Amino acid sequence: MNLSEKPTGFVTMPQGDVAYWRVGTPGRPPVVCLHGGPGMPHSYLEPLARLGTDREVIFYDQAGCGRSERRPPRSSWSIPYFIEELRTVVAALGLGEFHLFGNSWGGWLALEYVLGDPPAMPVSLLLNSSPPSIANWLDGVHALRARLPEDVVRTLDEHERAGTVGSREYRDAFAVFNRRHMCRVRPWPTPLKTALGGFGDEVYAALWGSSEFGPVTGALKDWDVTPRLPEVTVPTLVTCGRHDEAVPEHMATLADGVDGARFTVFEHSSHMAFLEEPDAFLAELSAFLTGVETRRRSLSTRRGR
Repeated sequence: MNLSEKPTGFVTMPQGDVAYWRVGTPGRPPVVCLHGGPGMPHSYLEPLARLGTDREVIFYDQAGCGRSERRPPRSSWSIPYFIEELRTVVAALGLGEFHLFGNSWGGWLALEYVLGDPPAMPVSLLLNSSPPSIANWLDGVHALRARLPEDVVRTLDEHERAGTVGSREYRDAFAVFNRRHMCRVRPWPTPLKTALGGFGDEVYAALWGSSEFGPVTGALKDWDVTPRLPEVTVPTLVTCGRHDEAVPEHMATLADGVDGARFTVFEHSSHMAFLEEPDAFLAELSAFLTGVETRRRSLSTRRGR
């Protein structure tokens, strides 16, 4: 399935239309997929469309990237804005029961949605490579950065001090990190390259800043849901890669904080296990979804007696 094709439709938001895609066969509760970035269009999540053998899989490009409009001023791109956008998509598509998947920033958005007492609560949460705080994220990426070759670290340091993180030298040095800790597939898969081509730089700047390594100057600067994790009451699957920039140590903190959460680390992956180990990743998600739905049916049957 080529998710760079024409959207299924658009959801109207006050600051611009949001493009969405519905794929798969309606049946079991659909999976709504939240992309990361912030500002990374949905197409790199394309392997998740394979979940659509007995359910719909729904993708959308958040405002400011991909096929969605980029009208909002930078000041309006905030965590509450994107929560409301998700609520609007769920309502517009008439979703009752659904699972909610989020990768990286998408996982943070999924957590914020669930913790915000939404009108439509997901059947389950699928949180991929989304540590529970910005402090966790920065701690992990700085530890991984310190293990890069000395000349790469030196180049990163020099350009960050000079404020020239947009330079070719800095991008090349940053690519060394990304090849180790974002996606280890060589060459990078087409869905990932397509997503990078539609990246929303202004959204990234508004929510994050200018560099993955910080400092975080955007709306996510002090983000931390660690104390609120016990409030998550839906079945939750937490996943990451062994070589992930969202390091397993901090993903374990997320899993430990959610009562009954299941935690899986993919040994040959980094930040995008669905691209790096798609068969194993999708098997894990499918098994979890089936288990959640089976338990719900069993509980419903017992209550009906």
